[in-house]
Amino acid sequence: VQETVEERTVTPFVAAALQAAPAPGRLTADTVAANVAGALDLARRCVEATGAALVVAPETVTTGFTPGLAAPDLWDLVGPIPGPLTEGAQALASALGLVVVWPTYEAGPSRGVVYNAAAVIGPDGGVLGTYRKTHLFPAERQWATPGDDVLVVPTPLGRVGSVICFDGDFPELVRIEAGLGAQVVVRPSAFLRAADIWELTTRARAYDNHVYVVAPNAVGVDPGGFVYFGNSLVVGPTGEVLARGTAQPGWVSATIGVDPMSTISPGSSVRQGFDHLAERNLGLY
Repeated sequence: VQETVEERTVTPFVAAALQAAPAPGRLTADTVAANVAGALDLARRCVEATGAALVVAPETVTTGFTPGLAAPDLWDLVGPIPGPLTEGAQALASALGLVVVWPTYEAGPSRGVVYNAAAVIGPDGGVLGTYRKTHLFPAERQWATPGDDVLVVPTPLGRVGSVICFDGDFPELVRIEAGLGAQVVVRPSAFLRAADIWELTTRARAYDNHVYVVAPNAVGVDPGGFVYFGNSLVVGPTGEVLARGTAQPGWVSATIGVDPMSTISPGSSVRQGFDHLAERNLGLY
């Protein structure tokens, strides 16, 4: 897909990445409810403080990433999308006129089939699309089933594509979404490896494709006992970090949507003269 830079430019708006921590201890219906309530409260406070129009929660915000449960038992705690675990986010999006990306484990068609999913919710509260993680982290294969499709959806803010955590290690996936017209790619995560790998891969996917990447990362300890380091990122289309989190619950935000090719590097007066999408040698590929 060949696109002009103008087609990849959106009207500027504030994007926010939440840093939520899962409730401690064994995963139960009560801890799931606490996770949902806590993340929704964080989102409300974030919008009040920043005026964000796009709010992205971390990977599996309703449960924590490592559930400490077998797939059938996890299936019993979650539901379909839309469903009980997205209702609060849908109501929030509608009440505040937001685009919300709400990641949760999703119950598949039969007990034991669980997807690691992210619902993109529009400002009317409707689910515009659901992305199901296609590249499962090795340990995750014990309880999750991989998805089999990409997601790029039109929203009032622009075309939004989604990957989830480990997906961001695979350049092809974000390139496909950019080719399908994504202007902003979200990467909700519960990243367990080094912070430098997290930053390297997130910035690279933005730079590869001249897209904005909004990448929240979890904090705290999940039911499986794994500790998350936050450092959520909002990255611009030339790879610059526009916002960076620390390791505490909260959020980061930045205004995104300016001309993705305005300068060759942050602060430069020289306009960028190349376009990684338009100048691909497709015949060679």
